[in-house]
Amino acid sequence: MTILVAYAPRPEGQAALEKGLEIARRRNERLMVVNASPGGHGEDESQATTQDVERVEALLAGSGLNAEFKQFVRGKSAVAEIEALVESLPVSLLIIGLRKRSAVGKLILGSVAQELLLSVPCPVLAVKAA
Repeated sequence: MTILVAYAPRPEGQAALEKGLEIARRRNERLMVVNASPGGHGEDESQATTQDVERVEALLAGSGLNAEFKQFVRGKSAVAEIEALVESLPVSLLIIGLRKRSAVGKLILGSVAQELLLSVPCPVLAVKAA
């Protein structure tokens, strides 16, 4: 089975990554860390930079786990990319990070976390940054 971590280069993404490492070690499961962004014009804060990717890959390589990092920037939403992975892999757990947002912020911008909670068929663990 695979533990899937939805990673964004923010404190809540780091919290999800740390929890994923902890649970994968405890369960002796494969760990896949995914950063997904539609890309395109403009700056996307959820897209990991080259430095972010290198840091996470080094962390995974030194973890002693069967772990890998994947980044998707191909026009699909993060939700669509993660849903596709959940459907194609034997995912035992999806770990996502949560950040505090106002009710208006959720209404206007939507919530990737909420969409994932409602759409994926596997268990989801939502973690907050310290």
